Amino acid sequence: MACFLVPVAEAIVMTVVTKVVEAREAEPVTLKIDSGDGKFESATKIPFSRKLKWLTNLLWGGSVLLAFEHVWHGEVVPWFPFLTAASNSVDASIMLHEMATVGVFMAVLVTVVWGVMLLVANTLEKKVCNEQPAAN
Repeated sequence: MACFLVPVAEAIVMTVVTKVVEAREAEPVTLKIDSGDGKFESATKIPFSRKLKWLTNLLWGGSVLLAFEHVWHGEVVPWFPFLTAASNSVDASIMLHEMATVGVFMAVLVTVVWGVMLLVANTLEKKVCNEQPAAN
């Protein structure tokens, strides 16, 4: 019914947070990596604002798909009150329960997936930083 509104709310908040972090962020850190043959390659660490954009993209993308699905099934309409479940109190209480359970679960799940993405990205960054060329 309206479970997509919870990830939309998180997406709005995270978009604002991303803009604030982006404005306060310093220049990206560039690492020089010895390639083993006397040459150095440079790699730039992924800024945190870009990692936050991953989360906002996941949230916005999923929310748009869910909103489309709800429009497709007639649960969201282009006239007031926009959500068909909000037209009477019985359906509204069911809608609020769905938002509190399913919507929150989806938002948390997307955030956890983003957290796993961060762990993988940070592990790969550390691996590149600590990688030493093999001595021949």
